[in-house]
Amino acid sequence: MTPRRIVFTALLPFASGYFMSYLLRAVNAVVAPDLVRDADLSAAELGLLTAAYLGAFALFQLPLGVLLDRYGPRKVQAALLCIAAAGCLGFAMAPGFAGLFAARAVIGLGFSAGLMASYKSSSTWVPFERRSLANAAIMAFGALGVIVATEPTELLVSQVGWRAAFVVFAVLIVGAAAFIFLVAPRADTATTSAPFRQQFGDMIAIARLPLFRRVAPLLGLTAGVQIGIQTLWAGPWFRDVMGLARDDVARHLLWMAIAFMIGILSVGIIADRLGRRGIGAMQVMLGFNVIYFVAQAIIVFQIKALVVPAWLAVAAFGQVAILAFPWFAARVGPGVAGRSNATINFTMFISAFATQYVMGLIIGWFPETPTGYDPRGYGWGIGFFLALQLAAFVWYLSGAEPKERQNV
Repeated sequence: MTPRRIVFTALLPFASGYFMSYLLRAVNAVVAPDLVRDADLSAAELGLLTAAYLGAFALFQLPLGVLLDRYGPRKVQAALLCIAAAGCLGFAMAPGFAGLFAARAVIGLGFSAGLMASYKSSSTWVPFERRSLANAAIMAFGALGVIVATEPTELLVSQVGWRAAFVVFAVLIVGAAAFIFLVAPRADTATTSAPFRQQFGDMIAIARLPLFRRVAPLLGLTAGVQIGIQTLWAGPWFRDVMGLARDDVARHLLWMAIAFMIGILSVGIIADRLGRRGIGAMQVMLGFNVIYFVAQAIIVFQIKALVVPAWLAVAAFGQVAILAFPWFAARVGPGVAGRSNATINFTMFISAFATQYVMGLIIGWFPETPTGYDPRGYGWGIGFFLALQLAAFVWYLSGAEPKERQNV
């Protein structure tokens, strides 16, 4: 295919699904006050409810890699998006915590292929040397979903209510599924005919590779913590630590979403250009990791003059782990690209699930204030996960660079 056709048929349709995935992933940061009010949720329950999306998302990464390699991203993504739409309708009608939790999990299941289907299509149609840029562009398009999940969603909710807003989301998701099914290349199914047992065995073999054990903690924690915090706890942080009103909270989340979109696209462009000069994607990723860690430290210690720029840096550079996906897939073999990507993605979303829930537990240890949660809880929660990320960073640096492909 020509480059233009690749963009408009092999990348853009899947990016539209990822757009909706990120919108629904981040929407609770805005509607959290409504959920707390209508369902009488504690901080831990709010964290667990929001994390249900990430938990179901993460658990389905294991069969997802097999499905993508066997049936191709077009069929898998279109079917799963219809499940996500059903989850949105269930969320809109749920009367209490149990129903909301179940519907949120169904939404997460339905969006579990959002990024991996995009990466699978990229690995099929985009030359290897341009995949970091293509993957970053897909994620930047998805960041538009984070933008829509801020002030635009706040405006929609103020006009029709949060339940009706989820009905609107369901209609948009079905539209994205139709776009993918009708436009994406039909010749996208992998040629592998290995039985499912063997393909699952390949994923277990990937997880046992020394390279996986070395890199997975760093990728999983850095990306997962950013997802967990930005898509839920950043909003309450602005309210409780900075004392912002609801409209101002939504505006700050909008700035973070814009920073995320610009940052991840810039990272892809930088990695693409430095790659032509012999600087590998992993070196670029590690450099941005340092900036990301410093930004989190500023938030932990609440350095008032720098906290807003620090939040923007967290949004911009928290997902630089995407640079490692083609690097890792190339080292385990192109025939298992879907499974290798899904195995790494599993670690990211388990980390994101843990971040949202454990942050809620830590925040809940401190007494609530008249307007929300105790600011000390945020510092302890973010500080705990920053310490884990630094340990993973040191663990990665302490290992030896693989000299050759580590086949499963």
